[in-house]
Amino acid sequence: MADIARRTEPRYGTRPTMKDVAARAGVGLKTVSRVVNGEAGVTPDTERRVREAIEALGFRRNDSARVLRKGRTATVGLVLEDLADPFYGPLSRAVEEVARAHGALLFNGSSAEDPEREQELALALCARRVDGLIVIPAGDDHRYLEPEMRAGVATVFVDRPAGRIDADAVLSDSFGGARAGVAHLIAHGHRRIGFIGDRPRIHTAAERLRGYRAAMTDAGLPVRDAWVSLGSTDPERVSTAVREMLAAPEPVTALFSGNNRVTVTVVRALARHGRPVALVGFDDIELADLLGVTVVAQDAAALGRTAAERLFRRLDGTDEAPERLVLGTTLIARGSGEIAPPAT
Repeated sequence: MADIARRTEPRYGTRPTMKDVAARAGVGLKTVSRVVNGEAGVTPDTERRVREAIEALGFRRNDSARVLRKGRTATVGLVLEDLADPFYGPLSRAVEEVARAHGALLFNGSSAEDPEREQELALALCARRVDGLIVIPAGDDHRYLEPEMRAGVATVFVDRPAGRIDADAVLSDSFGGARAGVAHLIAHGHRRIGFIGDRPRIHTAAERLRGYRAAMTDAGLPVRDAWVSLGSTDPERVSTAVREMLAAPEPVTALFSGNNRVTVTVVRALARHGRPVALVGFDDIELADLLGVTVVAQDAAALGRTAAERLFRRLDGTDEAPERLVLGTTLIARGSGEIAPPAT
């Protein structure tokens, strides 16, 4: 009995093959192949025995060899910046839905904003023969992907453009959205507006800072060094920036926050401040409607969907020159951006 038990224990990492099915059903390999692939030429009784063997063994057809013979693996890779960031949830879901509509599976992973990890992950996906890549870049030099692209791996960048190569990119209008958000604060009477953003090497952070400066210049307003803080989205760093801007000799009366993670920390810091301070954030955040936070919203799902559709156009053979597609943003007024400056 012990010997029988040992034989029926699962052999992890060793999947049953068609040869195993054929042996259990007492038929030839060709017969199993016909049943598995839905081909004619098998009697009902034989098909029943084969299917019973398949069910008993837990056999699954190995599609990888079949699709490789066709030159396509029916898989695409998505390299995200941070899987924990709520912004990437709808983006990833939209990519997955487009992939599914094209009969493809999606594999994804996170670079954690590390250029080396981004490269390692992207090349690992290529080594597993994905048909295409959608990359949210952490680095600014993507020449490492040139050999893969020449070999036929369709590649589209999303949220941020590629660095030092020509490739399709789908972006939000970070510059225009930030400019509109800061102009909204100016229209409500603010003249001293602080900007708290992400690391300056990140394309979106730099573009949003540029939009902030443009709005201030448009209105003929100065930008003091003390009103601008760039760096990590670490809550302590952001909270310190808020405190310093509000406690300065020329305190800001409004804040523009550069992304969703910064906005969440700013909202918490302002709740401890004790007096109302106007705020507009770039990116929507959960519960922003209940908290009354005015935001410049970008459509993450549209970014993902547009990037994926572009990727599959490449896979279908389009030879158009690489394009940079820029999607618009929407300013949603909910109250925090409409707070007037204190009377002087």
